[in-house]
Amino acid sequence: MKKLNQDVEKIMLERFGKDTIIALATIEKEVPYVRYVNAYYENGAFYIITHALSNKIKQIEKNPVIAIAGEWFTAHGKGINLGYFGKKENDVIAEKLKRAFAEWIDNGHNDFDDENTIILCVELTDGQLLSHGTRYDF
Repeated sequence: MKKLNQDVEKIMLERFGKDTIIALATIEKEVPYVRYVNAYYENGAFYIITHALSNKIKQIEKNPVIAIAGEWFTAHGKGINLGYFGKKENDVIAEKLKRAFAEWIDNGHNDFDDENTIILCVELTDGQLLSHGTRYDF
């Protein structure tokens, strides 16, 4: 994952280290597709709960290069399917997502018994963050 400098990491955690809506863009046959997703940030990556059979995952499987945008922030990254939300290897990040998304995670939208309920990791590769008149490129 992209190691961000201390100033950038601090701002990223303040803004995105909680339930945050970001725009996530994928591409298929040279056509961009953008959608809003709930995301949680930590250590150079965003984490998203989604469905393995969704168009975004199908597109990422063909081309893992994606773009994201949030509050005064835009970046590129690599989409990685971490697999089933409930598998043992995902226990640590799944618990963090449960806490971050506590307000809505159990509203019936997610089926955690379905192995197609997965965690998408967006590892940042480069980006630009604006904060109080300062531009940070990474």
